[in-house]
Amino acid sequence: MVLIRHIPFLKAVFLYSITAFGGPQGHYGMMLKTFVTQRKDVTEKELLDLLSFCNMIPGASSTQTVTLIGYKRGGISLALITLLIWILPASFLMGALSFLLNYFDTKSINTQWLRFVQPMAIGFIAFSALKLYKISVTNTITRIILIITSFITFFAFKTPWVFPILIIAGGIATNFSDKRIPQKATTPQKIKWANIFIFLLLFAVAGYLSETATRQNWHNRKAINLFENHYRFGSLVFGGGDVLMPMMYEQYVVRPQTKKAIETKRDVLKMTKEEFLTGSGLVRAIPGPVFSIASFTGGMLMRNESFEWHVLGCALGVIGIFLPSALLVLFFFPVWHNLKKYAVIFRSLEGINAAVVGIMVGAFFYLTKDILYTDVQHSIRNFGLDIGVIVATFLVLEYSKIRAPFIVMACLLLGFIL
Repeated sequence: MVLIRHIPFLKAVFLYSITAFGGPQGHYGMMLKTFVTQRKDVTEKELLDLLSFCNMIPGASSTQTVTLIGYKRGGISLALITLLIWILPASFLMGALSFLLNYFDTKSINTQWLRFVQPMAIGFIAFSALKLYKISVTNTITRIILIITSFITFFAFKTPWVFPILIIAGGIATNFSDKRIPQKATTPQKIKWANIFIFLLLFAVAGYLSETATRQNWHNRKAINLFENHYRFGSLVFGGGDVLMPMMYEQYVVRPQTKKAIETKRDVLKMTKEEFLTGSGLVRAIPGPVFSIASFTGGMLMRNESFEWHVLGCALGVIGIFLPSALLVLFFFPVWHNLKKYAVIFRSLEGINAAVVGIMVGAFFYLTKDILYTDVQHSIRNFGLDIGVIVATFLVLEYSKIRAPFIVMACLLLGFIL
């Protein structure tokens, strides 16, 4: 009965899940518009705090952020329901794609109507960067951090460890002076260790069972291997989908073709290059978390077994990739919330928040450069249209009360018409 009062919030999460294009950077702008500006579930400062925290731990950062918004509103139960509503639409679509590839030639799929999704996402990034800049960049040191992180992000955007390193460095930089924020007396709170224990236990057990199942050729070894692979990805990935994709490609496309794998003649989990690239391309064209590609890879890896195993593969992929993200964020956030009472951590937040904004600014320029360079190679018309979509998206977000889903629908309609 208590959850009934959260139905409007869950409805907003569902609408967000089916309209949130553009990967983590684009998702943040939509979060700001939906959960801060319109619904006021969290403040701008609270959202920035959540973004900063989620970028410091491994896993799906945008998924962890929206999960924590649910956690702040209604505790663990609402956080878990929020997580499910956020991941299920995209996971269902990517799982369905793994079935459709058995019947359709994917080259015939026309995605031209999605052409304005990326410029729209860049507009959302610009909106969120400006909003968060106003509350987090307020003195000389934070301005310096902003500039440095922006440049490094621009030139090392696809380097896996760049984001957590920049965030930690930003936190260190603002601790060289203790004059602004002196230490006050504080009482530490009790830490609940259950989630981190479950996380570590699953990591160890999954790894042991996967290796044992492979060596002893268990009948259900592929399902165990699949879960272990995806749980490991979800536990170790920093930097979102751009880091996850190469890890999956190496595991399922490159490794099965190595000399050692061929000589041992093991029936390992594998995909063709074309199959993987199809999934990794289309996951960026649908709303929701990029990590939902796990539903596609899980299904494709089990597609030759049976219909039931194919469905199970989709489910195991999703559970494996998102479970560590949930366990990590719900364990570390209360710890982080407790640690913030200490001046050294509170001072670090200045630099951490400035670094997050710098990463957004760097991402904005990198993605803009990427898309406009492609436009120039094709036509000046495309260049002008994409610039127009970026600017229009930003202006509508900044100066109107139009909701994010309507902006998405307008861009999809524009792509269909043009």
